[in-house]
Amino acid sequence: MKQQFHYATVSEAIEELKKQGFALDLNLKENNIIAEEQVYLADEFEIVDLYRYEGASDPADEATVYALASVSGLKGILVSGYGISTDEAATETLKQLHYKYLEAKQR
Repeated sequence: MKQQFHYATVSEAIEELKKQGFALDLNLKENNIIAEEQVYLADEFEIVDLYRYEGASDPADEATVYALASVSGLKGILVSGYGISTDEAATETLKQLHYKYLEAKQR
């Protein structure tokens, strides 16, 4: 799947993804995705699209917005900053989601 849009800001990306049905606010902890106090295995999700933002002068402004969907039909948004996560398991899980996303794009 090719990325079809590029949004100027993180907030614009979130707003537009919500209009496309990505309504849940997702968080990543270890190898789990948390949505509305429910815990799901990250393996149940795939990256539908992603948008990367880099701060012009401040590395703390760097972020990636992920549009994620589960096999059961849940759709949500995960926003991750660069280099701020101290949770190595969550970082590894995000790498695995990226790997699946890149594999799907090559098909």
